[in-house]
Amino acid sequence: MEYEIILEEKTAQPTIAIRTRTAVQNLPQVLGKAYDDIMKYLMEIGVQPAGAPYVAYLNMDMQDLDIEIGFPVGQATAGKDHIQASEIPAGKQVSCLHTGPYSTLESAYDAMMEWVPAHGYTPTGVSYEFYLNDPEQTPESELLTKIVFPLK
Repeated sequence: MEYEIILEEKTAQPTIAIRTRTAVQNLPQVLGKAYDDIMKYLMEIGVQPAGAPYVAYLNMDMQDLDIEIGFPVGQATAGKDHIQASEIPAGKQVSCLHTGPYSTLESAYDAMMEWVPAHGYTPTGVSYEFYLNDPEQTPESELLTKIVFPLK
């Protein structure tokens, strides 16, 4: 699959998120519960998400993933209990859009990991996945995932 890699300079994006650890096989359940908890909290305080839900992968240990699960918000929003204020940092980043099942995201990651050093950049080691449509209402072949690598 051919990917269009986009290089951008971004401002910091406030988010509201849950940070946790999990094994890759538990991701669907962990993400579902976290998104549900965050949406209930946002409704409770009258705040709307300002973008698609995301997961930040802070490491790539598939048996002990360190992840941040959240939503962008329009302005810094106080957290409550395990739901915390966070942000996607400002700076240069590359992104690409993947169409298809989550199980085939690796090809997009491979394309980005090839592009970044070939163009003289170094990734920070964190990657973000933004889920642009709902997997419960969208055929797998039409799922849209935006992958973002912040750069050093």
